[in-house]
Amino acid sequence: MQTGTGRFVDLIHRKKEGKALEPREILTMIRQYVAGEIPDYQMSAMLMAVCFQGMDDEELTALTLAMRDSGETVDLSRIEGIKVDKHSTGGVGDKTTLVIGPLVAACGVPVAKMSGRGLGFTGGTLDKLESIPGFCIGLSEDEFFEAVNSTGISVIGQTGNLAPADKMLYALRDVTGTVESIPLIASSIMSKKLAAGSDKILLDVTTGSGAFIKDLDQSRELARRMVAIGKSAGRETVAMLTSMDEPLGYAVGNNLEVKEVIRTLRGDGPADLKEVCLALAGMMLSLGREGLTYEEGRELAEKTMESGAAYDKFIAMVKGQGGDLSYIENPDRFERAAFQGEVKAKEDGYLVSMDTEGIGITAGLLGAGRDTKESKIDYSAGIIMKKKLGERVQKGDVIAELYTADKERLMRAEAYMGACCQISDIKPEPVKLVVDIIR
Repeated sequence: MQTGTGRFVDLIHRKKEGKALEPREILTMIRQYVAGEIPDYQMSAMLMAVCFQGMDDEELTALTLAMRDSGETVDLSRIEGIKVDKHSTGGVGDKTTLVIGPLVAACGVPVAKMSGRGLGFTGGTLDKLESIPGFCIGLSEDEFFEAVNSTGISVIGQTGNLAPADKMLYALRDVTGTVESIPLIASSIMSKKLAAGSDKILLDVTTGSGAFIKDLDQSRELARRMVAIGKSAGRETVAMLTSMDEPLGYAVGNNLEVKEVIRTLRGDGPADLKEVCLALAGMMLSLGREGLTYEEGRELAEKTMESGAAYDKFIAMVKGQGGDLSYIENPDRFERAAFQGEVKAKEDGYLVSMDTEGIGITAGLLGAGRDTKESKIDYSAGIIMKKKLGERVQKGDVIAELYTADKERLMRAEAYMGACCQISDIKPEPVKLVVDIIR
C-alpha cells in the first residue's frame, strides 16, 4: 500500500517507534483512508500506535485539518455578528446548551449551533430538544441562517458530510479499543468544530466521575491540546474545565431536563446548573462582543437571566423550529412515565461521592438513551436526584427518583443505581464547579 511517500506500513512502524509523521504524510493518509485505499486493519494499527506514542502539536494540527477538509465545511458569513460555538465533552445531566444558547442570544451574540445525539452514558442536546413535541432539528441551510438572523439562535443536527473522516475513524476506534487517546479525542472534536464555521470556539471540558476523561490532569491536557489546535487553525479558542463529579442540576433524562431548563430560564433552577451556565455564557459573551471581559460577560448574563429575556429567547427558538409552545408555557403537559421507583439511603451520613457515569448508565437502562442506533428513546424516562454531594441524609431518605415506561427496566435500574451513591460520616469538601480556564 503506497501513500505517495512510501508504504503505509512504514508510517505505522515510524509512529510505533515514537517518531513524528510529516503533515503531508498525515494529509495523504486521511485522504486515502476516506477513499478506501487504506484498509481498516492498517488504520487500526496506526490508531493503536498513536494511543501508545501520542502526537506532537504539529502532527495533531495536521491530523485535525485533514479530517476537517475530508468533507464539507460550513460558511456562516450570511449570519451577522461574531459567531461563537460552544462544545461540551459530555456529561450526565449536561443541559447547558439549552440554557446558554438563549441566554447568549438574548445578549446580542448570535448562536448558530450544530449539536449531536447522546453518546454512551451522556445525553444528547438533540434528543432533549426532540422531546418537545413538534421541534424540528432538520432545518435546511437557508432555514437555519434565516432562523439565526431573525431570532438570534437556532440549534440543529450536524450535516451528513461534515468531517466524514472523523465518523469513519470514530467507528473504527470504537471497536478497536482506541477511543481513550488525548490526540484522537482532540482531533475528533476540533475537526467538527472547525468545519462548523464559527469565528470563535468555547470548549466545556468536563472532568470527574461523569466525564469521558475522569482524571483532572488528563482533562487539562485535552483542553490544552484543543486550544492549541484552534490557535494553529486561526480560531480563537478557550477551554473551561467544569466539574462532572455529580449530575449537573437534578434532572437526568430528556423531557425531565427540558423542564429543568425552563425552570432555570425562569429564575428557579438548581444553583450548580445556574453557576456553570453563567460562567460559560460569560465566556461566550466575552468572545462574541469586542471589549467585554469575562467578568463583565458573566454579570451581563446574570442580569439577562433575571430579566426573563433568556426565557423569551428560548420561546422564540422553540416557536421558530416548530415546537409546541404549550409544553414550554405549561411543562406539566410533557409526557409522564408510567412507572416510578426510588433509591433510598441505606445509612445515616453525608453523601460523599457518586458514580456519575453509573447514574448516566442507569438513565440509559430506564430508556432515556439508545441501546443501538435503531433504539427508540423514551422521552419521559430518567432520574430526578433528590440530594447533592455533601448533603446530610438519614437512612430511608430518598436519594433519587427513577422514571420509565417499562416495569422490567425499572427493576434493573433500581438494582444498578443502588451502588452509585456512597455515604460516609465525614462531610466532604464543597465541589468546585469551574475548575480552570485555559486560553
